[in-house]
Amino acid sequence: FLQKPVPEEVIERIVETACFAPSAHNDQPWRFVWLMDVKKRMDFVSRLSEKFRNDLLRDGRSEDEAEAILHKSQERILKAPVAILVCLDKTCGDVYPDEVRQQAEYLMGVQGVAMAGFQLLLAAHAEGLGGMWMCAPLFAQDEARDALGLPSTWHPQGLILLGYPENTPTTPARRALGEVLIRA
Repeated sequence: FLQKPVPEEVIERIVETACFAPSAHNDQPWRFVWLMDVKKRMDFVSRLSEKFRNDLLRDGRSEDEAEAILHKSQERILKAPVAILVCLDKTCGDVYPDEVRQQAEYLMGVQGVAMAGFQLLLAAHAEGLGGMWMCAPLFAQDEARDALGLPSTWHPQGLILLGYPENTPTTPARRALGEVLIRA
């Protein structure tokens, strides 16, 4: 991203547009945390990095390899002009007495949050911004909540980084239509 600030009103418009995403029962289970405070963002990155480092080492990565991966991730988050944490609010949704339907309700909430995140990215694109979705907070939900003082019912799902693009990246290869579409 270019190191150019994004006006607050643009971010507010983008988030407002994201809130028009569909959700099961119209529960609107998404919650957004705009990481504006530099110290909070650094604490957020530090806590996620500690968990990520431990996971990488447990996965068999060398210390040097883990540090290289962490450095790249930290740089992305800290240098992005805008970072928005996307969370699922578990107080939304119906409550069922059986595990099968309760799990389906949880998944419907996750789907709604993902659609809101996607809508946010589309709205950002319409405003001339570039964006990316990072899943790191999903693997460190407690750390993300603690760093930002969020309610225990907010489950971090992803981190969206936004800014004015420095260049247009090449589109990654996609699976052939025949691999993903079945006519039934």
